[in-house]
Amino acid sequence: MPANLSPEYLEAEREYKAARTPAEKIAALERMLATIPKHKGTEKLQADIKRRLSQTRKEAQQKKGGAHSAPFYLIEKEGAGQVALIGPPNAGKSQLLSALTNARPEVADYPFTTRLPTPGMMSFEDVQIQLVDLPPVAPEFTETWLPQVLRYANLSVLLVDANEPAVLEQIEFITGLLEQWRVRPPGLLAANKADLPGARENFGALAELYQQRFPCLLISALTGENLAGFARALFEALGLVRVYTKAPGKKADLRAPYVARRGDTVLDVARMVHKDFAERLKFARLYRIDGDRDGLMVERTHRVQDQDILEFHL
Repeated sequence: MPANLSPEYLEAEREYKAARTPAEKIAALERMLATIPKHKGTEKLQADIKRRLSQTRKEAQQKKGGAHSAPFYLIEKEGAGQVALIGPPNAGKSQLLSALTNARPEVADYPFTTRLPTPGMMSFEDVQIQLVDLPPVAPEFTETWLPQVLRYANLSVLLVDANEPAVLEQIEFITGLLEQWRVRPPGLLAANKADLPGARENFGALAELYQQRFPCLLISALTGENLAGFARALFEALGLVRVYTKAPGKKADLRAPYVARRGDTVLDVARMVHKDFAERLKFARLYRIDGDRDGLMVERTHRVQDQDILEFHL
C-alpha cells in the first residue's frame, strides 16, 4: 500500500532535516508522527519515527543531565496542543492571553512589554489548548530564541492590530522572517481591536489580500468579540478531534474526551484508552452525539471524526 504522505507530513520532515537542536528535532518528529497517514503502508515508517523520537529524547535528557532544566524559552507542552502567539509590538497579544486564560501577563500601551514566554490554558468547550504569549517581532529588535519556540509549538497565530497603518509591512516582515528561519507559516491571521472605528473595513482589505495564504479572523481581546470563534479556529487548525467512549449497555462518558488527530483511526483511539484494547480489539460500534448513527459497526481502520462515540468490542 503506498504511503500517500500528506503535505503537512512532508513539511514536518523538512523541518526535521533542518533542525539543529534536540528540541527542534523532537518537535518536528512529534509533528511527523501526528500527521502521517495511519494505515498498513506506513507502519514501518511510523515505527521508525517513534524509534528516532525515543532516541532523540534520551539524547536530549543525557545532554541536559539530571540537575539541568530545559532552556527558559521552551515552555513544556500541556493540553491538546501548544499555540504560539506572534506579532508586532502593541498588537494585543498579552491582552488576548489574559482574556482567554487565567494567565495574567503585563498589559501596557508601550511596546515590548512582553520579554519572556508566558503560557496560559484556553478552554474550547471540553478541550484545553495551551497559548504562549511571545515577545514582539520587529525590525528594530527580535529575540534570537524565537525560532526554537515556534518550531517546538504545534501551531502559531500571527496577531496584528487591524487599525495599524503599517500592518501590511508588519505582516510581510514577520512572514518573511519565518520563511528565513525555516519555520512553518502561521495557521491563522488574527486581526485584533475590532472594537475600534474602521477595523471592519481594514480587516476586509486584509482578508482579501491574505485569505489564500492562511485563515483570517477579526477579534477584539478587549470586548471579547469573536473570541469563541478564535478558540474554534485554533481547535480546527491543530487538526484535533474529540472521541468519547461508552461501555456496552451504558451511556457515553461525555465529560473528558480522548483528543486524537484528524486522520486517526479507531485503533489509534483504542491505544489511548489502553494498550490491551489495541491488541485485543475486534471492532467498535460508532455512535454520534446528534443521534445520526445508532451503533454502526466500524472496523479498526475506520477514521474517527470530531465527537464520535466509540464502544469497543474485544
